[in-house]
Amino acid sequence: MTSLAERLVPDELWELFRRVVPETVVVRAQGGGRRRAGDRECLAAIVFVATSGCSWRQLPPVFGPAWPTVYRRFSRWSQARVWARLHRVILDDLGAQGDVDWSRFAVDSVSVRALKGGLLTGPNPTDRGKGGSKIHLVVDRGGLPVAVGISAANTHDSLALQPLGASIPPVRSRRGPRRRRPAKLHADKGYDYDHLRRWLRERGITPRIARRGIDTSQRLGRHRWVVERTMSWLAGCRRLYRRYERKPEHFLAFTAIVTNLINYPRLTK
Repeated sequence: MTSLAERLVPDELWELFRRVVPETVVVRAQGGGRRRAGDRECLAAIVFVATSGCSWRQLPPVFGPAWPTVYRRFSRWSQARVWARLHRVILDDLGAQGDVDWSRFAVDSVSVRALKGGLLTGPNPTDRGKGGSKIHLVVDRGGLPVAVGISAANTHDSLALQPLGASIPPVRSRRGPRRRRPAKLHADKGYDYDHLRRWLRERGITPRIARRGIDTSQRLGRHRWVVERTMSWLAGCRRLYRRYERKPEHFLAFTAIVTNLINYPRLTK
């Protein structure tokens, strides 16, 4: 019978995770003590928190490790950038299979309310000035998350395009060298600035940015609907529906966890 940990963390995802997680060796000179909690059980508990949105203290005991153990493991892995490394590994495997479509990318952002404040939060102009954060996302033509970032809710989308585009990792290709620049980049009118178009052209990327007062709203969704769909997938994981973390690195870790949950099933198709 399949355990809960095996259902939340299938064998394929567990094998990918083992490639990036640092090995922890606990040696007690005096001997004895409790057996160290398994990494797979802790990872399953973290995935449950990300998808269900429950608090750490509400973590069901069926996972085995107590919530303080799971939280410490989550903090240590986040500090070691395990989630970002897992994202790179999954993208590399997808790129080697030819499943990353570099013909056109799309970029967009979504605002979420921050319940506890913290760094990288600010008054949300679309939510009556309440504190919040933004999730910025770049996807390929099929909606595959390629790069993700966070900022305060009052950060203009145009300010995030350059650091987000520069954060696209070099991904393996089925043949030829690694790639990190798409042929085209689609964006809405919030990115309609000449310096952004120049920056994209200098990097060999053809900008497809809607122009204010010229392009109609009906044309915006022709190629950009994939990023809207991926945003809805992110919101489906309840931990990203609201920002509960004070530490921005923990909130960013959850965004990386959810993008990995979106990406890895494509390796098993």
